[in-house]
Amino acid sequence: MKRIIILASGSGTNAENIIKHFKNNLNVEVTKVLTNNPKAKVLQRAKKLNVSSSIFSKEDFYSTNSILKFLKQHADYIILAGFLWKVPFVILNSFPNKIINIHPALLPKYGGKGMYGMRIHDAVVANKEKESGITIHFVNSNYDEGAIIFQKSFEVLICDTAESVAKKIHILEQENFPKVIEKVILENGD
Repeated sequence: MKRIIILASGSGTNAENIIKHFKNNLNVEVTKVLTNNPKAKVLQRAKKLNVSSSIFSKEDFYSTNSILKFLKQHADYIILAGFLWKVPFVILNSFPNKIINIHPALLPKYGGKGMYGMRIHDAVVANKEKESGITIHFVNSNYDEGAIIFQKSFEVLICDTAESVAKKIHILEQENFPKVIEKVILENGD
C-alpha cells in the first residue's frame, strides 16, 4: 500500500477529490493532510472525510527537520494541492519524482513565483490566450519547472472571463488529478 500525504494551503477541493478517489483503493491511501494555513478549509474537508490533518509553521518546514522526518515515516508520495510554499531541497532530495503538483495553466506559460489562483486566469484572459488548461508535474527546486507528467487544454473563447476560465480549470482538475496520481504511482510500482 502506497501512502500519500497531501500538502494544501486553501479551500481543499482538490484534496477532497483525491481523498474520495483513493477511499476504497487497495493500492493507495491518503494518510494525512498537512497545511501551513490554520484557517484553510482543507482542514474541515479532511475531518469530514476522516483523514487526519495537522498544521505546521514556516519554521517547521524550513528550519527544522520535523516535517521531513514525519514525511519520511508516513509518506511514499507527497501531493501538492493548492500548496503555495516552495518545497525545501532536503524534502525534494528525499522524495525524488515522488512529489506531484497541479498548476492551473499550461506550463511553461503562467508559472513561477506569484502565479497562482485568479492571477493566472486574469493574465490568460488579459493576454487573449487561445487556450489554457492544467499541468500536472513533478516538483523540483524551482516553482513550476519540474518535469511535466500530464497536460490537458481547452479553447479560451472570446467571451470567456477569468472566472469562466477558472471554472473550466476546476473541472479539468477534478477529472484528471487523482487519475494521473494513481497512474504515476502504479507505473512506478516501487
